[in-house]
Amino acid sequence: MSSSQNNEGVIRAAMVDADVVEVMVALPGQLFFNTQIPACLWFLAKQKKRKGEVLFIDARKQGKMISRVQAELDDGVIDRIAETVAAWRGEVEEGATITEYQDIPGFCRSVPLAEIAEHGHVLTPGRYVGAEEVEEDDEAFAEKMQKLTEKLGEQMAKGAELDTLIRQKLGGMGYDF
Repeated sequence: MSSSQNNEGVIRAAMVDADVVEVMVALPGQLFFNTQIPACLWFLAKQKKRKGEVLFIDARKQGKMISRVQAELDDGVIDRIAETVAAWRGEVEEGATITEYQDIPGFCRSVPLAEIAEHGHVLTPGRYVGAEEVEEDDEAFAEKMQKLTEKLGEQMAKGAELDTLIRQKLGGMGYDF
């Protein structure tokens, strides 16, 4: 998905530029007995429903541990992934929970080929879907970040004042630095 060894980057770029990569689904680790690393499903299509875009789904956090060494995707997660792809393609089936596609931070995002090219044709879903919006304290991330950066600025200004005061006090005692 991101390696450039043995011309992998060149091959990946050609696949993206030829617009045959349709969907990339990152899976959690420990799904398979023969490897503990996460896997990724590549859906390739010559006749894509949405030309010029790739759907990225990051399901790495969707796995549930069923033993110490084995994880699984339950039916709900599999349905969510399938319905997301179907909605993105415009192929919503009757009774589907997801009827219209929309980007979901931390889970899925439809990305134009030009943006993928800007990122060196890397096809790692986590790079494009971003982080999920977590509002543990019912405060939106942007608002919380604004408050925190303002508070940090105030604390840094106070720290600079205290540094100056310490230098003055030490200088008054004959300890200049």
